[in-house]
Amino acid sequence: MGGVALDDGPAGVKAPDGGWGWAVLFGCFVITGFSYAFPKAVSVFFKELIREFGVGYSDTAWISSILLAMLYGTGPLCSILVNRFGCRPVMMVGGLFASLGMILASFSTSILHIYLCTGVITGLGLALNFQPSLIMLNRYFNEKRPLANGLAAAGSPVALCCLSPLGQVLQYQYGWRGGFLILGGMLLNCCACGALMRPLLPPKKTKDEETQTKAVEEKKKPKPKLLDFTVFKDRGFVIYTVAASIMVLGLFVPPVFVVSYAKELGNEDTKSALLLTILGFIDIFARPTCGIIAGLKWVRPRCVYLFSFAMIFNGTTDIVGSMSKDYASLVVFCIFFGISYGMVGALQFEVLMAIVGTDKFPSAIGLVLLMEAIAVLVGPPSAGRLLDSTKVYMFVFLLAGCEVCLSAIVLATGNFFCLKKKPEEPEAKLEMAVTDTEMEQLNKSPTEEVPGGEETEKGQKEEVEKENEKTAEDKQTEGVNVDSVEVEDFLKDGTEKNGDIATNPETSL
Repeated sequence: MGGVALDDGPAGVKAPDGGWGWAVLFGCFVITGFSYAFPKAVSVFFKELIREFGVGYSDTAWISSILLAMLYGTGPLCSILVNRFGCRPVMMVGGLFASLGMILASFSTSILHIYLCTGVITGLGLALNFQPSLIMLNRYFNEKRPLANGLAAAGSPVALCCLSPLGQVLQYQYGWRGGFLILGGMLLNCCACGALMRPLLPPKKTKDEETQTKAVEEKKKPKPKLLDFTVFKDRGFVIYTVAASIMVLGLFVPPVFVVSYAKELGNEDTKSALLLTILGFIDIFARPTCGIIAGLKWVRPRCVYLFSFAMIFNGTTDIVGSMSKDYASLVVFCIFFGISYGMVGALQFEVLMAIVGTDKFPSAIGLVLLMEAIAVLVGPPSAGRLLDSTKVYMFVFLLAGCEVCLSAIVLATGNFFCLKKKPEEPEAKLEMAVTDTEMEQLNKSPTEEVPGGEETEKGQKEEVEKENEKTAEDKQTEGVNVDSVEVEDFLKDGTEKNGDIATNPETSL
């Protein structure tokens, strides 16, 4: 890293939709897996931490909450760093932070040290990897972007299916300290993924073109903003942010409580934990499939409504699943929840990219994640309090389902009523104005007078005379001879034939 290569997306670069973009997609796949699965995988060590430090389950649950809060809440900071230094340096430093936090946590002597190391330092490192990887994915893919987003989002369930069993094995073999140390070493792979994020280079130009373009860019190019708040002027972005914040209130609640729900119905621990495995397995296939569907020509312009359908599907699944009375019904619930949850995961950032565009996406995603961080901190704890007061899981799932359905209604209705006619009306009026002007020009006769247009008519007459002179010269060079008698007869009637134009052989011909 001898120098910082700013990858602010030069104007002359087109998204390759392949090539090195597949390497970027692989890096984004790994980063997404670590970012979303790691807070859940750490929960495997909670029993050991409770025994080691003499704390309660609620105290250890703060580790995952702080991890998620750092992942979402540091969005604006990540946007500022990316706009200042570029994606690759930020991701490589983030990989070092993520690894360093877990390594330091293995030497902790109190739960507060775990909060600081695993929650804050590792959470910040994962955040510095997650957001820039999505930004680079947006720059490398355009036509195939829905598929790329779906494949990258599939990293979350794949990593969850791998990290949770691995965490159990590490805890059994090496204890929680050895497990934290090994996981810290694994997180160094984030640095390798960051190295894959090669900035897009503009097409090669000659020296003269380079000097000209540099001079123009220096004059016209404004100073880049570290955090662009003008995205809030976009009504589509505001609607999306409000809907996403409501959605996050209930989206993560069912995966947190479904295992406890199964245990409440009298099922064994291993049998109850199998529900998350089923959910994750379905999620693996749902995300790429939804990405393929979203990339279809007819569907892609209506991707917002597909996202709204996915949220309604998810919320309805929660509402119906709240009535489960046995293990079989919970398995059916996890299957449908996995499908809808995968659809939401594959579409949420694709819709944001489509709304704000490539230039404003780095700032937009940071601000959206900040708003979602508040909802992440409020959602699951509120559901837990509702469960403590009622002792009924049905109310928890009903609340989560209603919140997700409400977010879908906000997004769909806001997009339909506030944004549908916005781009069409000005363009339609402009097209009608251009068409009317063209028709007026076509319908005008050559001798029709236009107010203030006498100079234009004189100029047109002079051009006609010049063209006629050139034609006459060409005719003479080709040896075209005109009979003098016919010319004299023609000139006699010249006034009648030519109107007010001066009659001479050149103009007549």
